[in-house]
Amino acid sequence: MANPFLAPSELPYGLPDFAAITDEDYLPAFEAGMAEQRVEVEEILDSGPPTFANTIEALELSGRTLDRVSRVFFSRAGAHTTPRIEEVRAAVAPMLAAHADAITLDPRLFGRIAELHGKREELGLDPESLRLLERHHRDAVRAGAELSEADKERLSAINAELSSLSTTFSARLLAGANAAAVHVHDVAKLDGLSPGAISAAAAAAKDRGHGSGFLITLVLPTGQPVLESLTDRELRREIFEASIGRGAQGDENDTRDVVLRLAALRAERARLLGFPSHAAYVIDDNTAGSVDAVAAMLADLAPPAMRNADAEAADLAALAGHALEPWDWAFYAERVRRERYEVDAALLRPYLELERVLQHGVFHAAEELYGIQFHERHDLPTYHPDVRYWEVFDADGTPLGLYGGDYYARESKRGGAWMNALVPQAGLLGTRPVVMNTLNIAKPAEGEPTLLTIDEVRTLFHEFGHALHGLFSAVRYPTFSGTSVPRDFVEFPSQVNEMWLERPEILGRYARHHGTGEPLPSELLEKLLASRAYGEGYRTTEYLAASLLDQAWHTLGVDHTVGGADTVDAVEDVLAFEAEALRKAGIAHPLVPPRYRSTYFNHVFAGGYSAGYYSYIWSEVLDADTVEWFAENGGLRRENGDHFRRRLLSKGGSVDAMEAYRAFRGRDPEIRPLLERRNLT
Repeated sequence: MANPFLAPSELPYGLPDFAAITDEDYLPAFEAGMAEQRVEVEEILDSGPPTFANTIEALELSGRTLDRVSRVFFSRAGAHTTPRIEEVRAAVAPMLAAHADAITLDPRLFGRIAELHGKREELGLDPESLRLLERHHRDAVRAGAELSEADKERLSAINAELSSLSTTFSARLLAGANAAAVHVHDVAKLDGLSPGAISAAAAAAKDRGHGSGFLITLVLPTGQPVLESLTDRELRREIFEASIGRGAQGDENDTRDVVLRLAALRAERARLLGFPSHAAYVIDDNTAGSVDAVAAMLADLAPPAMRNADAEAADLAALAGHALEPWDWAFYAERVRRERYEVDAALLRPYLELERVLQHGVFHAAEELYGIQFHERHDLPTYHPDVRYWEVFDADGTPLGLYGGDYYARESKRGGAWMNALVPQAGLLGTRPVVMNTLNIAKPAEGEPTLLTIDEVRTLFHEFGHALHGLFSAVRYPTFSGTSVPRDFVEFPSQVNEMWLERPEILGRYARHHGTGEPLPSELLEKLLASRAYGEGYRTTEYLAASLLDQAWHTLGVDHTVGGADTVDAVEDVLAFEAEALRKAGIAHPLVPPRYRSTYFNHVFAGGYSAGYYSYIWSEVLDADTVEWFAENGGLRRENGDHFRRRLLSKGGSVDAMEAYRAFRGRDPEIRPLLERRNLT
């Protein structure tokens, strides 16, 4: 059979034909795709004097095979990996880095781009085409196109090693998380968990090859959801220590050497490119603009967050009646919610069933706000039986794209939740979007309902906000499609979408008892909303700790001859550096560990958020200001949704991000709504 990646899929919307794809297809497709694009680039170089069409637009059209296989492969590698996929990922990572460098650093190609860039105002380009030319030129310069040949050679070597190391980090993290799952033999130790959660733990133990017992698997962040329910304090401690110990056990899954090498290479690359640090390099291309701007915001937020966390800790210690430990926090915080607000998370779960949350919450909010419709397709191939697809139609019945959901955790899936596009929207290519949401919800025993926590409901709404950003894309060029916006802007639309989970007209539709259909009692709903402000000290502190840790690693310079406290060369102990960085930043709370510690900080050491984890709260400034705009303009109304979609969601990266925000909001964002939301005033 022909390799399924060598031609566009004939399935609806170009959905990859997972029924025809095997693990053995990926490597040959990568090799063919890279070879094809090299030929295409040579054709560009031989196409006569440079024009926008024969150079910039031709670059946008190149590499279609490579793009097809890359999008499918890296989606599979995250969501449902296999030993063969891991082998291919390790092999192909340096190949892809070298391929990208060979194109970007080719002086002949850069010469054509630079020539066009120099006379860009004379070319009569429309605004999106002009922005594309400027984007290609800026990307080439940032990639090192103006370096000497010797520096280009070193840069290519760095990029290849960085790519391999990120793959290694991800593989070790997945294996380490699986190994760190806590096996419980006595069901009595699971006191506090719901019957459904206990059944899921038993199923997980069986799936992982344990003859009996219950398996508490770990989610990606430090805080594990079961800690809020388990009454057995010793088991809570065991789970907490398993969580924070990931990547630092001195075994084959230890990531500390990878962290040090990644930080060092990133710092060296930044110096080659003329920046004092990796953070300076990354943030220069984001809306924040400078390391100082990010540092100032985080520094302003840290003291009030710590004060709030201290106040919360005093409350919890008084309730506990003993000295508080980190593994006690979630348990007693849940007791405070029950006693002070009379909100019991365990009582909420029967009202938060996955299918109803999805259909009557997530989808319904989008239907009301944007007029779109969802029709599930059962006739399309998937890479795993748990994956589902919905065809999405616009308000006028026009097909808009395809949405996929892969919601359940499994051993072959990395932790966390994310959105990715299997097919990007692009007018130039004539493609409509195929977007996926991937989550890690514990799968219940067969025949039992999937009952969610309120945080899992929030994650569903959040990731679907990313999906809408991809589905509503209406750009010409694939470079600008969907979520292809600055890193510190990309979380903004998804965070805005979270608002609908608490709107009474939405929550009242999806929050119904899975057995009786009875709505969530109004008094419980009111108490739930009132309790939302509680715990902001903890949530803000753990988030800021991770953000400041990310900045600490990536503001390090590199000096191979002198060394010093502010250089990567001087760091020998990852955990010691982490502790000192948090202390210096004023965010080292003994009871509030960072949301991610260095050794399992997938976002920044494998996931593309290096020096950019601050972007969640930077985006939240825009999010909170936007939520206020919706409230001022009547909330869940089609006019509001259409305005948000037209001015912002549809634009992708085709316009300046902050210009798009101003076009939507009518002014620059204000920070006041964020400070009030997080109780930081």
